[in-house]
Amino acid sequence: MNKFLTAMILAGACTSMQAQEIASPNGKLKVNVGCENGVANYSVVLDNDTVICKSPLGVRTSIGDYTKGLTLSKMSDIKSVSENYSLPQTKKANISYTANEATYSFQAKRGDNSFDAIDVVMHVDDNNVAFKYVVKPLKGRGGDRLACLVEQEATRYTFPEGTTTFICPAMTPQTGFARTAPSYETFYEYDAPMGKNGHGRGFTFPAMFKLTPMSNRMMGTQPNIWVMLSETNVGGNYCGSRIESTSANSYGIAYPEMTEFGGVGSTAPGIMLPGDTPWRTITVGRTLAPLAETTIQWDLVKPQYEAKYDYKYGRSAWSWIIRMDASCNYNEQKEYIDFAANMGWEYLLIDAIWDSNIGYERMEELSKYAQSKGVNLFLWYNSNGYWNDAPQGPRGKMHRQIDRRKEMAWLQKAGIKGLKIDFVGSDKQQTMQMYEDILSDANDFGLMIIFHGCTLQRGWERMYPNFISCEAVRASENLAFGQNDNDIEALAGTIHPVLRNAVGNMDFGGSALNKRYSKGNDRGTTRKTSDVYALATAVLFQTPVQNFAVAPNNLTDAPAWAIDFMKKVPVMWQDVKFIDGYPGKYLIMARQSAGKWYVAAINAADAALTQTITLPTNATEVTAYTDDAKLQGSVNQVKVKKNQFKLNVPKNGAALIICE
Repeated sequence: MNKFLTAMILAGACTSMQAQEIASPNGKLKVNVGCENGVANYSVVLDNDTVICKSPLGVRTSIGDYTKGLTLSKMSDIKSVSENYSLPQTKKANISYTANEATYSFQAKRGDNSFDAIDVVMHVDDNNVAFKYVVKPLKGRGGDRLACLVEQEATRYTFPEGTTTFICPAMTPQTGFARTAPSYETFYEYDAPMGKNGHGRGFTFPAMFKLTPMSNRMMGTQPNIWVMLSETNVGGNYCGSRIESTSANSYGIAYPEMTEFGGVGSTAPGIMLPGDTPWRTITVGRTLAPLAETTIQWDLVKPQYEAKYDYKYGRSAWSWIIRMDASCNYNEQKEYIDFAANMGWEYLLIDAIWDSNIGYERMEELSKYAQSKGVNLFLWYNSNGYWNDAPQGPRGKMHRQIDRRKEMAWLQKAGIKGLKIDFVGSDKQQTMQMYEDILSDANDFGLMIIFHGCTLQRGWERMYPNFISCEAVRASENLAFGQNDNDIEALAGTIHPVLRNAVGNMDFGGSALNKRYSKGNDRGTTRKTSDVYALATAVLFQTPVQNFAVAPNNLTDAPAWAIDFMKKVPVMWQDVKFIDGYPGKYLIMARQSAGKWYVAAINAADAALTQTITLPTNATEVTAYTDDAKLQGSVNQVKVKKNQFKLNVPKNGAALIICE
């Protein structure tokens, strides 16, 4: 049989191949992958309810357009994959998962011949769908093409009619403070209709959607389906992506804009061939529990290097959020070292302009003094070289490897344990490579890394063992900058633990006990939330090195019970449980540490949250921090029966129940 006839037979077989299904281990979550009119597609169903309507797949590359002219040639056998691993710096210390995987192979035509173009690898567990593309080498007369640019991705997420959105608009590049945007710091939209496109540039990951199945709408019942979109396994290998509205009910993948990163670098990622794209993840649940508790962002990645040091986590004091730039001087930082020691906290973060206000020699003195008190230091750095105008120092120390490693050698000599690196606003592959290079270099010198004014991490807690967290949220500095953020603080608090924190550690820097954001606690913006709310979010907002906004004056002007709790609040958690909530209204979640469960409830609604909840452990007596109607907090020992606790949480208030 000649090659031409063989190719035609294969093409005919591919054309007639029907959509192929892969289901989760419990059989409830199903994905169909097929090809119609030359376009690859997929759909997602939970039980009998459509989650993602039939939507296109494919990529356009510099060696071929694989968004059209495709045929589905084969589907591999479905295989079961499972793993157990430890990741104690995240929301679950010990993680286990089981999923089903299959590879769908698509061919494209060039002239009279068909050739292997791309594979779609589909991974389905009981609450998550994930898929990635594998682009194949292209054979040619002058030699095989073994590298390409991925110029566009055809992936779409088409939702059923009536779906509402909880998504965060992407920022315009080279805007904001000193041209540092984009940095994932806009306001979420709550229950917004589909069809909008943010501020004209789409929306950042993670993105959440609420579906009301047709059967429920017809019957007048309320149960919803919740969906979270994100991506994982993005380091120097690819760019970060976002979603943009492509029609009234569909969203597609968008790559970075040219003006990001000062206009330097490509908007299209480059890969070696055969080469993988990142995993696109879709988390699905009939409650928010699968979203808040998912580990899919770590299940699909592997460590990129081994930890060279034993990294220690803990609580951290931080002067800047209350006292701002003026506090970054020797005497006030020494005061904060004493404060951190008094609180029993492990760290102090010294923020911007320490290089000019304290200097390198005196910083070494401060570090030695801190260590004598059982406290270690994190130092703030400006990331920038050529991509923004942020003036705060130290500048020009992190963007080039030669300068960076010289600086890190000094940091190690001075006994510094970690860095907070700010103003890294871009998702280009070149920026992602810089993130990865900073982390890898820092590991050589025993330094932990927090990124601020930055992108979203995408599996980094497992990929890079010295990575702590990213901001990638409208965080606490905005509470100091403007009153509006204080007015809606509780509203924002109801979404972060089930969306932003769902995909990784979040550097928020909150839990203020000052009534006003100022050194004297007598001027500046006014906090509207209660002291119990500050305690509750110390539990709800998760990261293994927490930079708390508690200040030295709070030792005398805040309730003793609040200070006592903050002295012993955990930052390392064994498990997490979503109990109830609705983003923008209220949230009830629990975290477990050292055998105790901490149940936190916050309320943003005008009406008080009155609800009886089942506690996650057998207990006859609990420690309960609660607010009255005037947001006056107290702590009491409360007897409980059958693990039932009755909540009564006012607007902007909270409850925190500790179950031994």
